[in-house]
Amino acid sequence: MLRSTHRLPRTRRVVGVLVLALAAAVMAPVTTARADGFYDPPPSVAAAPGTVLRSEAMIFYLDPARTIRSTAHATRVMYATRDRTGAPIAVTGTVLVPPVPWVGKGQRPVIGYAAGTQGMGDQCAPSRQLAAGSEYEGAFISGLLARGYAVAMTDYQGLGTPGTHTYMVRAAQAHAVLDMVRAAQRLPGSGLPTAGPVMLAGYSQGGGASAAAAELAPTYAPELELKGAVAGAVPAELGAVAAHLDGSLYSAFALYAVAGQAAAYGLDLGTVLNDRGTSVIHAVEGECVGESIALHAFTRSSDLTKDGRSLTELAATEPFRSIIADQRIGRLEPTVPVLLTHSVLDDVIPYAVGRGLAHDWCARGANVAFSANVTPTHVGGAVPSFAKEYAFLEARVAGLPQVSDCWWL
Repeated sequence: MLRSTHRLPRTRRVVGVLVLALAAAVMAPVTTARADGFYDPPPSVAAAPGTVLRSEAMIFYLDPARTIRSTAHATRVMYATRDRTGAPIAVTGTVLVPPVPWVGKGQRPVIGYAAGTQGMGDQCAPSRQLAAGSEYEGAFISGLLARGYAVAMTDYQGLGTPGTHTYMVRAAQAHAVLDMVRAAQRLPGSGLPTAGPVMLAGYSQGGGASAAAAELAPTYAPELELKGAVAGAVPAELGAVAAHLDGSLYSAFALYAVAGQAAAYGLDLGTVLNDRGTSVIHAVEGECVGESIALHAFTRSSDLTKDGRSLTELAATEPFRSIIADQRIGRLEPTVPVLLTHSVLDDVIPYAVGRGLAHDWCARGANVAFSANVTPTHVGGAVPSFAKEYAFLEARVAGLPQVSDCWWL
């Protein structure tokens, strides 16, 4: 492990680069997905969850010009996982391993890293963005690698592989994260321990995926040696978040959720959307996040439905009410220490939603640390979140106990 006297300067550099990268991602033009047979799944997937179906070496670049190359050993993988119903599917992702031996306590930990919102087009998949130097979380991932952690980063269902990305579908995202860790541990030649320590991390969409994975790990992946989970700006109540986003600068995120939930539950949106609504949903399914924000800012859902009802009004009716209820995070108790972070000034996911998740988990007996900050905006809130995350992960590696904040939540 690196000495603590060297950690703070590196953390400042990483989070500084992260802010610039996040801003650049919003402004960057969408790229076209190249034809790549690697992302074509086999006709059937009968393997156990976490089984590596194929793999190939890749390069992780830190800049779009691809002049800065990470020293990590990078491998693109396709692996078996399960959708929300438990049906077998193939998903892709990336395994990143530092080139130097682990010198910390015990064996090298694997971080099951859940990416924040990338978009819905196949070209937006994190494994593609890492190779293109356009992954806006690349700087933070590099910080994890610099600390000696291996990183297992899923692309999620339908992001890269065929089909619609099941955006914010709780079970599908959790399964993809946990099975990505299993795949990393089973990847031939990775040098990773097959039963070593595991931690989970993510922010925004990734925060939801990390939180859901922490809840489901005891039953879905009980063999994993899970030590802790970090979840930042968690969209734990999808209905509340969608209502907040409707008609805002970030309307695209609510549109992503509509498309993702419809795909996962087999809904025919033609029964509720008008022609414009159908066209908009079809468009976002092929876009990355920067393009979607620019094109669909301030879109009101009531302008997209046949009868003028908004997302909030539709959410109160079936089948939408039950589907949204399925995505609720906070109904199960994580059995490992968890760190929740959220900015009071978050303009995408209301602070009350993150604070509510902390309260729900505490009520179920979980060991919860809750870190609030006052950094403006959702993007800005990621910076202190990531800084807190480094300290949390290192404490778990060191075997230090976490002092719960549940007494005041």
